[in-house]
Parts: sequence; structure tokens; C-alpha cells
Amino acid sequence: MIKLRSPRDIEKMRRAGALLAKSFVKVFDHVSPGAVTQDLDSVIEEAILQAGAIPAFKGYSGGGTKKFPATTCISVDEEIVHGIPSQRSIKDGQIVGIDAGLKLDGWFSDMACSFLVGEVDKKRQKLWNITREALYAGIEQARPGNYLLDVSGAIQDHVEKSGFGIIRDLVGHGIGQELHEEPQVPNYRQSMKSLKLRSGMTFAIEPMVSIGDWRIKTLRDGWTAITRDRSPAGHFEHTVLVTDGEPLILTRLEDGRDPWDVLGQMYSSLRSKE
Repeated sequence: MIKLRSPRDIEKMRRAGALLAKSFVKVFDHVSPGAVTQDLDSVIEEAILQAGAIPAFKGYSGGGTKKFPATTCISVDEEIVHGIPSQRSIKDGQIVGIDAGLKLDGWFSDMACSFLVGEVDKKRQKLWNITREALYAGIEQARPGNYLLDVSGAIQDHVEKSGFGIIRDLVGHGIGQELHEEPQVPNYRQSMKSLKLRSGMTFAIEPMVSIGDWRIKTLRDGWTAITRDRSPAGHFEHTVLVTDGEPLILTRLEDGRDPWDVLGQMYSSLRSKE
């Protein structure tokens, strides 16, 4: 059953979302060539724990047999999502996705951001922009009276008109007192009957985009999902509330900015490789 959030619920989710956004900002200065993914994970984990929240991903099994071992998913280049932090160092020219969630006072929040490491090629720069824009295209459709299909279709249209692939086997989701709740939020149009949106619904909307084909496979670690053609992938995610007016993004900083607004300013002047 899909639950509608009360004003008190929404305030708790907003606080959880703002805390998660703040945790992401703390890692920005650390994402650079040579950074170790396990160290990046530690930065976000420390920020979450110091604020009195609980990392949502650590120990999560999702119905599988292997519990996820880290606070964040860190996915590099062809890795789409669910990459496991390790002693691996990131390199100049890569695109790196960081996905994290937390639980605060019984309520969950979830978000993801892709980073451009050092000097990147034009395709990765475009991938970063298109994936981020697709997120906002989907959020714009999260309004009462619209259907979930409208959210999915807006994401798909924006990605595919740019010549990129929208990942179909991985989806967004409802969120609230559980990390993953009903419904699933696909990033492409499905033929099945679509949910009509109502004020008070909360979703994690998260387009996952590849430069090449949309098909995926999972590595032997049981978690890391990669593009089958090994093309680089991007991932952005916000926790969003459907309201009677504009959609409300819950994973924003307390001043109303998105955490990656800082990155956008940095990347707008980035010199790209040919």
C-alpha cells in the first residue's frame, strides 16, 4: 500500500534529506584523481554518524543473500550503481557515482550524485549534464493528477533524444519509513497500468544513463551493476514529495540549494578532452 505523508512526516523527511545533502557536500573536495573509494565512503559515513543518523545501506540485503558492506555505493565509469567501496583509487578522466541513504528519527532519505574526476572527455561531460537534467525532467512531472508514467516518460524522452541509453533494469522507488517502498519508479515507459499521483506521496527518483546501450549485468560480488557494453554511466537521485503545488525536493540543503550546484559551477568552466 502506498502511504500519504502527514505534515509531521514530511518535516521529518525534510530534516533527514537536508542532513543527507549536507553529508554529500563534505565529500566534494575529496573526489579527485588518486582518491581511494573507501576513504570517500568514510567521509560520508562519519558525517551521517556525527549527526546522530544511521547509514541506510550498510548491512542492507534487499532480499538477497549478501549484505551490503558499506555506507555508500561508489560506481566508476561503466559501473552504474551498487559499486562497493574498496582500496581502489579513482583516476583522472573518470565519472564516479556516489549513492547514499540514511535513517533519522525513523525516516529514510536517499540521494545520488555523479562526479567528473579531473579533466574528462566531452562524452562524460555531456553524460553528467543529461543525467542531471533527466532527473529534473522527471521531478517536474511529480504532480497530483499526473501518472507515474509521466515521470518515467519525461526521463526517457530527455535521455533518448540526446542519443544516450536509459537503464531499464534498475528503478527508483517509494521511500518513507522503509528505504524501499512501493511503488517502483521506472525510468522508461512501461505498458502496464500506471499509478495516479496524489499529494503526500514520496519517491526516490533516480535516472541511470549510459553513453551506449541500456543493458546491464551484475558482477560476481553480487552487487555491482555494470553496462554490458562497458560504456560509462551516470546516476543522479533525489527524494521527492508530491504536493498540491510544485514538487518538493526533500534532499536539498537547508538553504534550498542542491548539493551539486557547487559541482555545476565547477564543471561549467571545466576544460574537456577531445
